[in-house]
Amino acid sequence: MQIGFHTDAFNTSYRNFEACLEWAQKNGVHRIECGLIDGVSWIHGLGYQPHVALHEDPVLLRKKMDGYGVQFSQVDAAYPLSGKDGPAYGIPYVLNSIRWAKLAGCTKVATTDGLHKPEGLDDDEAMDLMKRTYEQILEVAEAYEMTINIEVHGYFTTNPDRMEQMLAFCDSQYLRLNLDTGNTFIAGQDPVAFCERFIDKITHVHVKDVSESLAAAVRGDQTGIAVSQCAIGDGVNADNIKRVLGLLRDNGFEGTLSMECEGDGGPMIEKSLAWLRATLDELSIPVDG
Repeated sequence: MQIGFHTDAFNTSYRNFEACLEWAQKNGVHRIECGLIDGVSWIHGLGYQPHVALHEDPVLLRKKMDGYGVQFSQVDAAYPLSGKDGPAYGIPYVLNSIRWAKLAGCTKVATTDGLHKPEGLDDDEAMDLMKRTYEQILEVAEAYEMTINIEVHGYFTTNPDRMEQMLAFCDSQYLRLNLDTGNTFIAGQDPVAFCERFIDKITHVHVKDVSESLAAAVRGDQTGIAVSQCAIGDGVNADNIKRVLGLLRDNGFEGTLSMECEGDGGPMIEKSLAWLRATLDELSIPVDG
């Protein structure tokens, strides 16, 4: 397995992407995941956002990342695809991300649904809409040999029965699952059972703990969470994460464990990294880079 992190850990410290590369190099982490921006924004242009815009040259960025010894594990193009605007905005965004990712040397793109029941659609209508959307996306993804991961993050994807339907939208080896240990837990699901059910589809994992206070306040009422409020290992989801890691080990998983937590400018994600490394060692899971 590889250890990586999502650059959203540095959202609240207002660092740019290169600062994340510097952190990765300093801490011996060789995989990184970031969000993709389709267009421009002042906060990104001024260097206060740790994600990458699609107007940035992917080949030149790849060369810069090589200099830091860091590669993409995945890029995040998770515009909600379950709403009425999914086809209008989500499809071109994901397709552009596929082309960009290929040149950047990345082989996985994350996608997802919305956090809430889509307005103006019943559940079956939204599922039909997403099926047509994923069919269009997978036609291009197969040509580029790009894995499209469905992330556990929203109203449909945190429901294991709906997730099973979504993973069957297309009969393709390129439609797979990004397991998120925190989002499954905060939605009231069992992350271990979720992992067991879909273990043969998992190609990328978001390792996310949940603070005791956050779990008490919103568990079962929310789906995806942007901020865990605690370091990995310090929350009420730590035992579930350890069991998930054991299941992945036993199934031969060789993908990236991408840490997601509030970065706090570095200290919290550094604490998370220490816990994850110690836990992998405890479970006799070798780390490749």
